Amino acid sequence: MTQPTILINLQRCTGCWTCSLACKVGNQLADDEWWQHVRTLGSGEGIDRPAGVWPNLRMSWIPIHTEDCTLCGMRTEEGLDPYCVHNCPNNAMTYGDLDDAQSEVAVKLEELRGRGYRVFKLPEWERGRTEIVYASKG
Repeated sequence: MTQPTILINLQRCTGCWTCSLACKVGNQLADDEWWQHVRTLGSGEGIDRPAGVWPNLRMSWIPIHTEDCTLCGMRTEEGLDPYCVHNCPNNAMTYGDLDDAQSEVAVKLEELRGRGYRVFKLPEWERGRTEIVYASKG
């Protein structure tokens, strides 16, 4: 695999933290160690709180894979998806080789672009994995 990539469709993410918990349990991380977490895009610190004023409230989430994330190398070498991708209940994440035009991740990325999604990566100052690509309508 020349360009392993996780594509995250932010329109499907509900902020459930299943990806983060799957990563923590699957990689046997300590209680205070997180290689992946979910940030709420709304207002307030440390609590899920919507932004806006009633009745125009809005809230969304963005899974953040830290530099510590290994993309579950042991699993992916065996042809399995990373824990976060495998366990996402909303199918918001897709894993594969972005250099292979026939891979699921490349096909899904082109499909989302064709539907007008904006595709982006986190800025360097976020210190996230560069292999993570996000797609959003907004």
